[in-house]
Amino acid sequence: MANRDTLVVAAAQYPLDAATTDFEWRDKIEGWVSEGAKTGADILVFPEYASLEQAAIMGPEVASDLQATLKAVSELAGERVAFYVEMAARHKVHILAGSGPTAGEGGRYFNAAQLITPQGLVGEQTKAILTPFEHAWGITAGGPLKVFNTVLGRIGIAICYDCEFPLQVRRLAEAGVELLLIPSCTELVSGFHRIRTGARARALENQIACVTSPTIGEARWSPAVDFNTGAAGIYVPSEHSLCEDGVLAEGELNRPGWITAEIDFRALRALRAGGEMRNFLDWSLQPGAGKPDDTGVEVADLIAG
Repeated sequence: MANRDTLVVAAAQYPLDAATTDFEWRDKIEGWVSEGAKTGADILVFPEYASLEQAAIMGPEVASDLQATLKAVSELAGERVAFYVEMAARHKVHILAGSGPTAGEGGRYFNAAQLITPQGLVGEQTKAILTPFEHAWGITAGGPLKVFNTVLGRIGIAICYDCEFPLQVRRLAEAGVELLLIPSCTELVSGFHRIRTGARARALENQIACVTSPTIGEARWSPAVDFNTGAAGIYVPSEHSLCEDGVLAEGELNRPGWITAEIDFRALRALRAGGEMRNFLDWSLQPGAGKPDDTGVEVADLIAG
């Protein structure tokens, strides 16, 4: 399968609201998907832990309790993903659904994001490296890393903190990923800048495009996502022939809405062979870099027919 030469990406700067009914939550998501699709985007990216809005529907006794939130939101995962499948088909876009807890064996919970195609195919990536809060909350580290083979090209997902670890993303790039989606949820401005720095560094190192989508605003009804700070970004290597500063698009801090940009993958591929610098090819020249290692990376086919 040949990857697309260009595609348009839309990344959400998504405020968390305390919906009182399932209908209210669905109406919000449909509105966001509709507005995102109107930008002409091929793929819409929602942030990490956006699904925790559903805890508010259950009332304060659930939303204010971390363990009750994990249980309640994970039980809604199937219905939530099915609704995103419906939205992807209706609006003819790929969607990275807002991540959230999913239940595993032995009472474990994972932080999982689903990549959904307009044809209804679903791929799932779990977060591999957890923050101190997630450890304390009871989230379990997931895996393996996956490369999603789609009609748009090969897509990888690094959920928030995962993007701050170069070797993990490098494995995805070695497996053919050209577009890395980074849904995030950070409380402070410092956290936003860590994700921004990680995304830009991974784009530079691997000569790929990285897209960040954050939760924003206050959600004091939830101790898990009570404060949120961020701005979405679409990043590529800074190269004269592509983009001088490497920022294709970037939103205003904590302002709700979509940011969009067209990514030229032909230009990115050309950089790897003949750009100003050859970061992707020269990775192995670093002391200790060793040979490319794709151990543990799975390829998930999300192409219908």
